[in-house]
Amino acid sequence: MSHDQRFKNLIVDYPRDALRFFAAAEAQDIDDTVRFIHGTYLDFRFLYCDLPSLQARDYLASTNLVARLNVINMAYTREEKLDVFHAATEGLASLETDREKQRKYTGFIDAYVQLSDEEQRRYEEDYLSRSANREVIMGFFGNLIERGHQSGLQEGRQEERRTLVCRLLEKRFGPLPEAIQQRLQNATPEELEHWAMRMLEVDSLDAVFQG
Repeated sequence: MSHDQRFKNLIVDYPRDALRFFAAAEAQDIDDTVRFIHGTYLDFRFLYCDLPSLQARDYLASTNLVARLNVINMAYTREEKLDVFHAATEGLASLETDREKQRKYTGFIDAYVQLSDEEQRRYEEDYLSRSANREVIMGFFGNLIERGHQSGLQEGRQEERRTLVCRLLEKRFGPLPEAIQQRLQNATPEELEHWAMRMLEVDSLDAVFQG
């Protein structure tokens, strides 16, 4: 899904919050009796909001769902990254009760902020485990969390394969040239398996990588 489509969905799904966040002055005269009918006459070309110029920390506790989801697109330091991610997920869990929309905007969060394996571990231990909305978040973020775990496991296995092939090559042919080390570093699992088999069939390091 494109960046434009994500924000179009956000505005269509939450028109009141979008107006209050993106165009606060214009929203002042819109009360709860106003009904939004989606049509081409809704034109936001003249509404401008420079999200990266806003400080995420100012919106971490906002009750405006559009603002909470967009803290991930605002300015924050590396040290604040998990606080920001947590604020977005907590906002989605506490301000939106529709399960379909929760799943829908899980993708919005995932599109704009990715956690490393270490950040994922810290988020689960320091934030998710203490959240009053833990079960709800696990419900709509469970697949992403599991995907992160699987990705970490796969990367770990790949590194183990690479280390093993490297040690076997060194044991048989001596120290490896830098070019070979780089090739091993960038290798796919299939290439590592192929070279491990070739090692048993040939008599030189060059021949391992020629087959």
